[in-house]
Amino acid sequence: MNDDRAGALIDAGQLGAGAEAIVRDYGAQILGYLTSILRNDADAAEVFSQFTEDLWRGLPGFRGECPVRVWAYRLAWHAAARYLRDPYRQRGRRLETTELSRIAEEVRSSVLLGRREARQRGIDRLRARLSPDEQTLLVLRLDRGLSWREVATVLADDGAAVDEAALRKRFERLKDRLAQMAREEGLLE
Repeated sequence: MNDDRAGALIDAGQLGAGAEAIVRDYGAQILGYLTSILRNDADAAEVFSQFTEDLWRGLPGFRGECPVRVWAYRLAWHAAARYLRDPYRQRGRRLETTELSRIAEEVRSSVLLGRREARQRGIDRLRARLSPDEQTLLVLRLDRGLSWREVATVLADDGAAVDEAALRKRFERLKDRLAQMAREEGLLE
């Protein structure tokens, strides 16, 4: 994975090769990010397709004001946000397993899985209760290791910068909230 490779291809005017490098180098990371914030593989796949389309259309306008990786996450975030705001999606409802099946799966999981796996599932359940904005903040900062400046760039709306200090404070509050939720779930003592 090399940000310079995609950037060099884009700078050389090889936009097709640059787009391919971005998808090959960062695609798995971005799809994982989308899956974690959308909490559904099919939705993540749909938004990933939109991301690649946005990437292809937006590449000629890429100005290099941030690293290619950050720009790609920004495109993915905006594609996810559009998807979540879509009125058709909000009206429709997927068929989900029954409550009893979900409870049975939890019991099976807690009995059959070791403590570590059960704890990870508990953490996943906590993360699932977070909003897409909160998920994005956690994934980009903790899982992907982006700097505060890079996270602010990803989350910025067109022309509206996000204050890094405000992001840090929001992250601090989010950590406190997660710790409280973990204590309530019995994941922390």
